[in-house]
Amino acid sequence: MASKKRNISATDRDKGVQEFLSKMAATPTAHAAKTRGRLLFAMDATASREPTWDTACQIQGDMFAQTATLGGLDVQLAYYRGYKDFRATPWISTSADLIPFMTRVRCLGGQTQVERLLRYAVRETAKQRINALVFVGDSLEEDIDRVCTVAGELGMLGVPCFLFHEGFEPTASRAFKQIATLTRGAYCRFDASSATQLRDLLAAVAVYAAGGRKALSDFSQGKAATILQIAHQVGARRS
Repeated sequence: MASKKRNISATDRDKGVQEFLSKMAATPTAHAAKTRGRLLFAMDATASREPTWDTACQIQGDMFAQTATLGGLDVQLAYYRGYKDFRATPWISTSADLIPFMTRVRCLGGQTQVERLLRYAVRETAKQRINALVFVGDSLEEDIDRVCTVAGELGMLGVPCFLFHEGFEPTASRAFKQIATLTRGAYCRFDASSATQLRDLLAAVAVYAAGGRKALSDFSQGKAATILQIAHQVGARRS
C-alpha cells in the first residue's frame, strides 16, 4: 500500500541518479570476474506494485544478456504479497527460465515484508555468497529499527543492497536510504516514466554483480549516459 504518487521530474531523477552513482562508486568490488555472479532480485508484489511488476518482466532480460561474457549471472526472484505470503524461486541462469516465474505472479494487497526479505537474504548468503541484492518497492509499513537491524547483519556479510523506490512515500524513502547505507549499497527513485533508466541501472548492477568495477567500466563503452556516469565514478575508486 502506498501514498498518493506524483510524477518524478527530470530534475528529481537526475539528482536521484547522481546520488545512486556516488553510492555505487563507494561499493566494494563484488567478486573477481570469470565466475558466475549471484544476484537476489527482490520485489514488493502487493497490489500497488502491479504496473511496475509488468515493467520489470519486460526489462529483466538485460540482467542476463549483459553478463554472458563475464562468466554469467545466477538470479533468484524473491517477492512478498497478500497475507504473509513470501516466495523465492530457485537460482536461475537464463532469462528464458526466469520469465515464466515472473509472469505467473499476481500482485495481491497486503502489508510489506521487507524485514522478512532481508532475513531471507542473510540465510541465503550464509549458504553461498550473494554478490548483490536488488529491491524494487514503493512503501514500508514495518518498524524501521527492526528492518535496519537486519540490514546491518546483511552489510556485515558484505552484500550490498541496491534499492529502487517508486514514488515519494517518506517512510519508505527514509528506510530504503538507511538500508543502502548499512549495506554499502545505493538508493534511487523511479516512476513509470523512467523505465529506461530503471533498465539501464538494473543492467549496471547485474554487470557489477557478475564482474565487479572493471567489468562495469568495460560494459559502459558506447552505452547510454547513465551507464557512462556509473563507470566514470566507479572507475575513480579502486579496491
